[in-house]
Amino acid sequence: MRHMAAFTTVATANKRKQHLCSAADTEAEAQAPPPAAAGTPGREVYQGHYGPWSIEPEDVAEVWSYRIGLSATVAAFLAAAAISSTAGDSSSSSEAATAAAAWALNPLVALGAVGMGVSLVQIHIYMTPVKRTLQALWALGVAGAGYLLLSHPEQPLPLLVAQQPWSVWLVGPAAAAVTGVAIKEGICYGKAEAAGLALTLPLLCLAHLSGRAPEQLEQLLLLAVCGAASVFAVRKYTQPIKDDIGDKSVFVYMKQMSQQQQQ
Repeated sequence: MRHMAAFTTVATANKRKQHLCSAADTEAEAQAPPPAAAGTPGREVYQGHYGPWSIEPEDVAEVWSYRIGLSATVAAFLAAAAISSTAGDSSSSSEAATAAAAWALNPLVALGAVGMGVSLVQIHIYMTPVKRTLQALWALGVAGAGYLLLSHPEQPLPLLVAQQPWSVWLVGPAAAAVTGVAIKEGICYGKAEAAGLALTLPLLCLAHLSGRAPEQLEQLLLLAVCGAASVFAVRKYTQPIKDDIGDKSVFVYMKQMSQQQQQ
């Protein structure tokens, strides 16, 4: 019985992974029309679940937008973390550090938010509800950040969040969206750095929110998040474009089905 239960658990996990990273579900398969995509002459043709397809210029633009958006988000996070650490260091010359933080931190927050928003528009996920959920979490986090900026205009947002753990409730949904992207990348491509980011970022948020974690632990988690995020962003550029596109025939088929339902 134990072996049977273990087998069932593994099978369920594999099915979820298939729904997120590969072909459409069985209901869609049952309604599958003739091949929904076709390869373009002169370009390499891939055999998809619903027919052949090839990489078009717009596909390349979407993938690069996704990757550059992630890079902008990570770069902004790293810079904000570094400046916040300097500004919060009482042993440093504080007026210059605080002035630099005031001028640089909020624009970095905006850059990170825009970058993540672009990536969540361009990300390729077969399950549309998952994509919409990540986008909704991002929007909630941005709205929470906007509220904090308007209600505390005298203080840069990252410093406010660092000093007021309760503010994680407002900006945390955006971190949850980042975690969701990391989980997707970890499941689909088996990336250790994505798994590390998906683990350490929520731990950092929860540790800070609790208000009970030692400062050294939060700093260690922050370093781990920065390290995992850096490797994650850089290694995205080592993947073939095809990997980030996925099975294009599935997306074409889903678009066709949506158009048919609207008619």
